[in-house]
Amino acid sequence: MTLPEYDADVVVVGAGPGGSTAAYWLAQTGLSVVVCEKTKFPREKVCGDGLTPRAVKQLVAMGIDTSAEAGWLANKGLRIMGGGMRLEMPWPDLAAYPGHGLVRQRHDFDDILARTAQKAGAQIHELTNVTEPIRDERTGRVEGVLTKDGRSFRAPVTLVADGNSTRFSLALDRQRREDRPMGVAYRRYYKSPRSNDDWLESWLELWDGEPGKDRLLPGYGWIFGMGDGTSNVGLGILNTSDAFGQTDYRDLLDRWVSALPEEWGFTPDNATGPIRGAALPMGFNRKPHYADGALLVGDAGGMVNPMNGEGIAYAMESGRIAAEVIAQALAEPTGARRERVLDNYPKLLNETYGGYYTLGRYFVRAIGHPSVMKLCTRHGLPHPVLMKFCLKLLANLTEPRGGDAMDRIINGLTRIAPAA
Repeated sequence: MTLPEYDADVVVVGAGPGGSTAAYWLAQTGLSVVVCEKTKFPREKVCGDGLTPRAVKQLVAMGIDTSAEAGWLANKGLRIMGGGMRLEMPWPDLAAYPGHGLVRQRHDFDDILARTAQKAGAQIHELTNVTEPIRDERTGRVEGVLTKDGRSFRAPVTLVADGNSTRFSLALDRQRREDRPMGVAYRRYYKSPRSNDDWLESWLELWDGEPGKDRLLPGYGWIFGMGDGTSNVGLGILNTSDAFGQTDYRDLLDRWVSALPEEWGFTPDNATGPIRGAALPMGFNRKPHYADGALLVGDAGGMVNPMNGEGIAYAMESGRIAAEVIAQALAEPTGARRERVLDNYPKLLNETYGGYYTLGRYFVRAIGHPSVMKLCTRHGLPHPVLMKFCLKLLANLTEPRGGDAMDRIINGLTRIAPAA
């Protein structure tokens, strides 16, 4: 299938979860794939490290061993802390998704995915920093990439998966949409006796100052046991509050952690590294997802879930969707027919996430008001049935067809919400 002037059928920019997942599925179809990754594995990435059943489903589909013996820590669900209450909520019992989540450090999680893609036949080029697209002089279509060290990789299709900074998207002049939510996340690892906790823990009350007196921020803190003697402790904040950009998030994390029980070990002496932070591009905040031979996946296309800040599952899912579209497109002759198949990629993303992300934008706008946030924490947590509904909604975990009344309500809302 590869034409003589091309180095591969597809060039992938970035070997994070979206890029590596796409590369795996592309290689499985027999296509030749070149992946350009600017760093060397294993490498650091800012992340909560908690994986919901959506992400677990993608790992299982790729044949990755997620057992405890292979270094994964399974979790039962979400423990919610707030309003003076503690509520443990198991992951929904669904046929469409596994009944457990997982925890794994991004330090080697991405490496595992990249090696899985490599075993499937993808070529992984580490320390290969892509700087700009190669364009057809006549049509402007993207036909590959140039790297910082002067190399070029040419292909009829380019897949952009270079994360939240997505410099390649900027080189394509695909700008961030300011009308979409944005978040930030900061985290630190600590040696802790809570390392083997088999619940993901979420704290719903983050105060910009003294608890109960100053602003209640739209976001949450988390404590995830890593199973290796450490815990990942962090916080995520949305840009729907006037405190966004006006808060010292490292200081906020330090203040929140210092108020936690001392026996948990979250002290500076037990920290295994510095506080690190990253942006969370949400709700399709960068478009178009396809144009001129280049597709965006994962964080590069702003696909973080606005409801809960989850990005890995959506990077992997969009990578798989993109791979299926590309495989179908490259089975067609060049020209209008191939382009029509590629043009279907944004439509598939809208069908899959568009309505849900619209609900997410409504949600983050609402909790940007401290009074709404207080109402949710003080009056929502005492009602287990309501919280079960909220878990399904916020984690985007429902049966696609049928299911219980909650599933049908959530699926109905996502169908009628306009995808934009």
